[in-house]
Amino acid sequence: MVLSTQQQMLIEQRLQNDKKSTGATYALWFFVGFLGGHRFYLGRTGSAVAQLVLTVLGWLTLVLGIGLVFLLAVGVWVLVDAFLIPGMIEADTAAKRTRISMDVGLTTSA
Repeated sequence: MVLSTQQQMLIEQRLQNDKKSTGATYALWFFVGFLGGHRFYLGRTGSAVAQLVLTVLGWLTLVLGIGLVFLLAVGVWVLVDAFLIPGMIEADTAAKRTRISMDVGLTTSA
């Protein structure tokens, strides 16, 4: 599908409106990263729920000693996420670009 310049400009404009903010993602990572806040924001709800559950289980079982293992696992995961966030945002942007391109192509060709 070949898009005109006007269609490409429309796609980029809509993409700028829908694009996830890197600053907001890092702020969520910093303040509620252990609860998966940054992953919820980026639409990765499955792994966000996993981080949330591991954190809650970690705090609830901390007195038993096993909670420390859960909290350390989430801590490492969140630390690694700090380096993965730019790629997650790029992937989200690429998926949105494809979806918007399909929408624009379908609405203008009809």
